[in-house]
Amino acid sequence: MKTQSYEVTRPPRNERAILVGHAQREREHIERSLEELALLADTAGAIVADKLVQRRGTIHPATFLGKGKLQELKQLAGQRDAELVIFDDDLSPAQVKNLEKTLERKVIDRSELILDIFAKRARTRESRLQVELAQLEYTLPRLTGMWKHLERQAGGIGTRGPGETQLETDRRMVRDKIARLKRDLESVERERETQRARRRREFRAALVGYTNAGKSTLFNALTRAGVFVENRLFATLDSTTRQLVSPERDMALLTDTVGFIRKLPHHLVASFHSTLAEAIEADLLLHVTDASDPDFRRHLIAVDSVLDEILTDPRPPRIMVFNKADLLDDDAAAALRVEFPDSLLVSALDGQGLDTLRGEIFRRAAEHARARQHTGAPAEPPAGSPA
Repeated sequence: MKTQSYEVTRPPRNERAILVGHAQREREHIERSLEELALLADTAGAIVADKLVQRRGTIHPATFLGKGKLQELKQLAGQRDAELVIFDDDLSPAQVKNLEKTLERKVIDRSELILDIFAKRARTRESRLQVELAQLEYTLPRLTGMWKHLERQAGGIGTRGPGETQLETDRRMVRDKIARLKRDLESVERERETQRARRRREFRAALVGYTNAGKSTLFNALTRAGVFVENRLFATLDSTTRQLVSPERDMALLTDTVGFIRKLPHHLVASFHSTLAEAIEADLLLHVTDASDPDFRRHLIAVDSVLDEILTDPRPPRIMVFNKADLLDDDAAAALRVEFPDSLLVSALDGQGLDTLRGEIFRRAAEHARARQHTGAPAEPPAGSPA
């Protein structure tokens, strides 16, 4: 009797990764930065096997690391059985090529890791277009190494032509696709603009802040929206808008936006401009910060730098909202109130301070409505509002 065999399909093995940082300018902060890189790697599905930091010297133009550190990295990757090396800083195309040749392993940088996460998390047509555009803009200057199989060791006669021709063909195809994606995004943005135009009569508040600060949890607590929440970086990519209703039946619109991060690639900020337009056009920004994170001050700086890139004058007023107050002791909470006297301390998890936050949103909405009635036009931010 013939027995039938079945092939067992196993899930793909998670890649083991070594994280690499350079402490040239921020030696005291490199560990924090690598901790964040580890969270990004975990979100992407990698297993962090070890970390390596070069604490001295300048960045090597060809290999990023010095010769001795590079050999140490190769040895460490072998010992830890790591197939992937992730650098905390952006690498040039030449550096990636040289590193992969020396290490004999796949090498990516922080930007490529973030793009990979965004590609996994994109759900709507708009976010998928934005991710693909950002990936192609990242890939375009790095196409050269993709045709190394056409190289000859001897060089000279017989090596010219095909590789160069194919490379130029690929570049032209990528540029054409970038142009097509930009046209598609413009079409989506026009649809978004139509939706926003219909909402301009309403008071609009937007949650902005560092990724994993609890914005989506806070959004759900305020609106009962049921937005996806996960204790990982970039759980939310697409902006979501819901109505916020007061006990007096007044209404405002609240939008949850994509989280920011340190060293967010500039081309990624540009490609997600339409998603962040909800923050650009808001009447009020609620800057949500994880009060329990010891590094929250650097997160504030990172968010401010992105907002400086995308906001134009007059800028909407801003309320600082410290979330996760349930994780603070009384002394830490009191210290925050002294350092940031105009801020609100809330907990999306246990409801602490949420009534105060709702009241402040509707107080600002009433001021905004009075200003519109007085001028007969869209109101400017109320005088004395915190920036």
